[in-house]
Amino acid sequence: MLKAADLAESLKCELRIFDGGIGTEIYRRNFFINTSFEQLSLSAPNVIREIHRQYWEAGAEVATTNTYNANRLKLKEFGLDDKVEAINRAGVALAREICRDSCWIAGAAGPLKVSEFAGKITPEEAGAVLAEQADFLIAAGADLLIFESLSGMDDLKNLAEAVKLLRRNGSDDLAFISSFAVNSQAEFSDGTPFMDAYSFVKKEIRPPVVGFNCGCGPDELLKALETAAPLISEPWIAEPNAGSPKKVDCRTINLTSPEYFSTYILRFIELGARGVGGCCGITPAHIAEMARSVKPVTAARHPQAVVMEVKTDHPDYQEAVPMQDRSLLGRKLAEKKWIRTVEITPPAGFDLAGVIEKAKLCKAAGIDAVNIPDGPRASARMTPLAVACAVRREAGIETVLHMCCRDHSLIGLQAELLSCAASDIHNLLFITGDPPKLGKYHGSSGVFDIDSIGLARIAAGMNHGIDAAGQPLGGVTRMLIAAGADPNAIDQEREYRRTCEKIESGAEWIITQPVFDETPLLRFIKRIAHLHVPVLAGVWPLASYRNAEFMRKEVPGVVVPDEIMTRMAAAEGKEEQRALGIAIARETIEKIKDHVCGIQVSAPFGNVRTALAVHYGKE
Repeated sequence: MLKAADLAESLKCELRIFDGGIGTEIYRRNFFINTSFEQLSLSAPNVIREIHRQYWEAGAEVATTNTYNANRLKLKEFGLDDKVEAINRAGVALAREICRDSCWIAGAAGPLKVSEFAGKITPEEAGAVLAEQADFLIAAGADLLIFESLSGMDDLKNLAEAVKLLRRNGSDDLAFISSFAVNSQAEFSDGTPFMDAYSFVKKEIRPPVVGFNCGCGPDELLKALETAAPLISEPWIAEPNAGSPKKVDCRTINLTSPEYFSTYILRFIELGARGVGGCCGITPAHIAEMARSVKPVTAARHPQAVVMEVKTDHPDYQEAVPMQDRSLLGRKLAEKKWIRTVEITPPAGFDLAGVIEKAKLCKAAGIDAVNIPDGPRASARMTPLAVACAVRREAGIETVLHMCCRDHSLIGLQAELLSCAASDIHNLLFITGDPPKLGKYHGSSGVFDIDSIGLARIAAGMNHGIDAAGQPLGGVTRMLIAAGADPNAIDQEREYRRTCEKIESGAEWIITQPVFDETPLLRFIKRIAHLHVPVLAGVWPLASYRNAEFMRKEVPGVVVPDEIMTRMAAAEGKEEQRALGIAIARETIEKIKDHVCGIQVSAPFGNVRTALAVHYGKE
């Protein structure tokens, strides 16, 4: 069995993928709730083997045993109280048989509520029952224990008694996870706030790792974690269930598809989760999708560092071109003039006629530059450099070219920078990029040799005539370096720290994610005021209520407030909703215009006229 310290340290160093719901998979195989699912490890071992095999093949790195209710009192309800040891040993053996040493085997134990046995059992007796099961799981060879679905103070008191017994019996260095079931307000089912419960856990249970499972679906758990995660000092894991079905256009739909589930898992990781998986309703298909999404993300969070530092005493050092002489946009930034840009997405095919026509409309309207994303949402589109060259040549308007670290190696990124310089494309926004699995190309992998911070450092060096290897370029580039920022980031400390690092590495201005609520943006701008960099605020005019729902639920980094959702829902028909979306965007601009250097407006569904209406109040 793992030691407690080794469990915690391993999760700190490497994110682990847990499996999904065992009970869900058993039920799908036509075993109904009048059956003890746990005894199937004895009576139908091939069923349990197959479930473990599917999760293992999906990419799970932690296999949870089929022992959730395998304690003496719960098994007694089925006349199986004499099979406690056999069922727990079989549960561990079946998981180990399939996963062998490629996975941790987590011996699962569900809660034993005193309320179910009122007048018949005390917390001390309940603790003894749980400790007995845990001893059998340990003896069977489980690598760790996971006490799941702790939903109230009764559950926590029972576990505290069990842990006392286990430690007294020689398991002083017990590797286990205390996993809580909370609602979206981070409260237990008995009304106990997470902070109060966690204080008890810290003092009486002292788990090396904590977790969140079941309780609620991905969206609700994210809300709970925004409250709970900042309080936690141990590594923590997140395993939401599939959530409740929702009403959509008079239909009842369960929204937790594998793609939806994976999107939220990525948000949990951004918030600090060190293990991710699923609970009731989460299937091998969900875990497979999640595993493909998580792997490139962990690579993106740990890119290789760019250690180059261009100093004035370098033999090939040259002075950088002043900002106002690099581009028309650079001049406006230097002169602190209001900037208007519109984001136009490259085509999925190779016909640029539509993009050119939209760029011409922007030019005629007085827009300063067209923003060109690089494979947004991990989609395969024409390269932004090719689009930027065509737009500049045929529409006569400057561009802000996004450059994504996801798809190019360190050498490839430098080649792109040099190509931009040769093509007279100087306004660049560096982004780390969405993982490939957010898009449709499941087999694609992310490169992530470096992140946006490292790319800014390379570009700053090239502006002084020196490449990433410290070799002379024979001249200086004229890149106007922008960095992205997310005022709505779940982990604001990480966002602030990375923004500071981007500026220190050479970024000269900031472009934000779309904002619908001015409060987080203004708070973020105030916090980075000491950096003395201009901020261009992103604005997205909502095209419809359905568009608002998609932005709110599916796009990481975007927060659409309840007030706006209510207003959009009240508008009748698409045109009225579109007009309201424009009005809301203009209201936002009025509230922030004295704090930013300009506005970048996205063209929803490619409708540039909507973006121009946001900028100018009319199409």
